[in-house]
Amino acid sequence: MNLFGSNQGSDILNLITQILFIAFLFMAFTGADARLRMYLWAKNIRARMEEIKKMADESAEELEDVLKKLNAKNPKELVKRLNEFFSIPPVDIEPTDITKRLGHILRTGFKRWESLVDQYLDEKIPRAEKHNIMVMSEISNNLNLIYKVIRHYLLTALKTNNFFLMMQLWMIMPMITKMSKTLKEAMETFKHCRPVGDSAGPLVAFRLLKNKKRLWRPAEDTVAGEVDIDGRTVIVVKAEGPGATVGNPGEAIRKVVEERRGNVDLIMTIDAALKLEGEETGSIAEGVGAAIGDPGPEKIAIERVATKYGIPLESIVIKMSAEEAITDMPEKVAKAVDKVVEMVVNRIKELPKGATAVIAGIGNTCGVAQ
Repeated sequence: MNLFGSNQGSDILNLITQILFIAFLFMAFTGADARLRMYLWAKNIRARMEEIKKMADESAEELEDVLKKLNAKNPKELVKRLNEFFSIPPVDIEPTDITKRLGHILRTGFKRWESLVDQYLDEKIPRAEKHNIMVMSEISNNLNLIYKVIRHYLLTALKTNNFFLMMQLWMIMPMITKMSKTLKEAMETFKHCRPVGDSAGPLVAFRLLKNKKRLWRPAEDTVAGEVDIDGRTVIVVKAEGPGATVGNPGEAIRKVVEERRGNVDLIMTIDAALKLEGEETGSIAEGVGAAIGDPGPEKIAIERVATKYGIPLESIVIKMSAEEAITDMPEKVAKAVDKVVEMVVNRIKELPKGATAVIAGIGNTCGVAQ
């Protein structure tokens, strides 16, 4: 009986194996396996896409609520217009004056964005509050764009039965979802005007400006203050806070140096930098060059004026992840700011008595005044 049962079990196992083998051949030759995988991938992508859509809708609603509290006319329409706003980059196959053209487009976009907000507000609001609204609207715009781009590629892959496009989309969806969640978290941070990781540079500048002799505005949304450090004149540049703006530090530094006819012994930029995986948040690095995450116009303005007058161009960066850069400032970054302030002071003291240094705190000055 045991032998018979064993043979019967073996026959059933062989039968199942044969059926599975035939099914595998059928799917391989007919492409059913690929269609099944595409179906499963599409299902997974749709689930994550709906999650992103929910975050985009919630961000738009948050922005609407803020606008309602400011008595904005038809906030839903304003949010819709801002969500669909776009900027077309300049022609780059002809590099002549590309940074000037890019700078013009960026300034035009900012002014138009600002004018749209003004059109829907009955009363003038503080510029700092307006900057916060504009950053929130930019976050909402980005989330809306992410959702539409994902939907476009998903529908294109399904429409053309493109196996490889669907596979690539499925593989990058976890990264895109993570990025979208970070943007959603950033919405809350900017809504309440709390310092973000990228505020590290402006916070260093704020600490240096503690005993400022005077303060002026060399460029739009950018301030400069003069301090004395052990017999050295230090011009500290930062975005004008506490609203969420990065200002125009390149233009400000250029004007400060030109006003002094190049009699500057050091230009130093302090900024947040994206860390590599494995690096610790709040780690500090020194280097040369302009540390500024700018598309080009502001950075090249710093480089050009430093080169024109032969001024050493140095930098210090505080490292953090992309998520930490746009959400509440981590404690490790705040502690690193204290160390950087000390490093800057020590570097200034290396200059001869009577020397002049320009120190720029680069980054979003959300929650950091001057």
